[in-house]
Amino acid sequence: MAKHWSDIPEAVLTLLRQGTIIPAHPLALDENRQFDPVRMSALSRYYVDAGAGGLAVGVHTTQFAIREVGLYEPVLKLSAETAAAWTDRPLVRIAGLAGRTEQACREAQIAHGLEYHAGLLSLAAMKGASEDELIEHCTAVSRQMPLVGFYLQPSVGGIRLSFDFWRRFASIENVVAIKMAPFNRYATLDVVRGVLAAKAEDRVTLYTGNDDHIVADLVNPYRLMRDGKPLTLRIKGGLLGHWSVWVQAAARLLKRCQEEAAKPAVSADLLALDSQVTDCNSALFDVAHAFHGCIAGCHEILRRQGLLKGIWCLDPNEGLSPGQAEELTRVSLAYPHLTDDAFVAANLQRWLSGDRNTALREEAA
Repeated sequence: MAKHWSDIPEAVLTLLRQGTIIPAHPLALDENRQFDPVRMSALSRYYVDAGAGGLAVGVHTTQFAIREVGLYEPVLKLSAETAAAWTDRPLVRIAGLAGRTEQACREAQIAHGLEYHAGLLSLAAMKGASEDELIEHCTAVSRQMPLVGFYLQPSVGGIRLSFDFWRRFASIENVVAIKMAPFNRYATLDVVRGVLAAKAEDRVTLYTGNDDHIVADLVNPYRLMRDGKPLTLRIKGGLLGHWSVWVQAAARLLKRCQEEAAKPAVSADLLALDSQVTDCNSALFDVAHAFHGCIAGCHEILRRQGLLKGIWCLDPNEGLSPGQAEELTRVSLAYPHLTDDAFVAANLQRWLSGDRNTALREEAA
């Protein structure tokens, strides 16, 4: 698979650049907190059938701790093989890369060997490094495979990165996209400005990871100046933990955002969805408790739908916060148009069994 972005299959690269929905794939565990490959495969099949254009595996939502328990390669391998066996259409395969330079390069080599197209590079392990050292790190990893930059919010382990960092990062030849997830308007603008200053807008595609502001990110034109001339950049798609659940509805939302963003004006009805989606995210990501239950919240929705057996995380201390389950119920009832429970109920058994020949059903019987 591709070591340079120009080696990525044309259909996949086109999909990435047009903008698509890329769920951040959760980790399926059983009651003993052991890897559950049946449920993991079912999740991958669900994402494909729900309209996802790719999968991001080994990322924050997959739990960074998979590396400590020897699951990094098995999880990436299973998800890639399951998706490839389930559909013939192009899918963007993105692998999470973490750790300091030696580890991140090793993970990139593993992901490249498993035919992933790009690596989403977390810099959380590089806390305390200078921006010169960060750029040196990113450049070294980019020699192993194409990179997707990752601006992770500080509240869950990310580090503050300047406009100048993003200008220099976007100038790295093997960067194909940036996932912006600082949950901060100013920091998001730093990334957009950095790509523009690097003159990399044709190579580097912007993806939202700001789960608190999804709709606004997808419809807002960034009209900025370069060399005295106005240029417009747009965020094309999303690589989101929020989009690990209710994926069919998310795919419809992205399509609507893209269609309306191409018009002279965006409808008030679409703009009104921004606060509704953010309200859902407040429950999923456990904003009331500083994101403690952000992974467990997504697991809980998938458990209620039957895709996961439970909400177990590798860390026994990770779980739902007090009142979070009630909040998930509240938003599920308040915004049924943002859920896909009927779709999941209609197809759950075929995803669990791996029966590709059974017809996809759009709604429950």
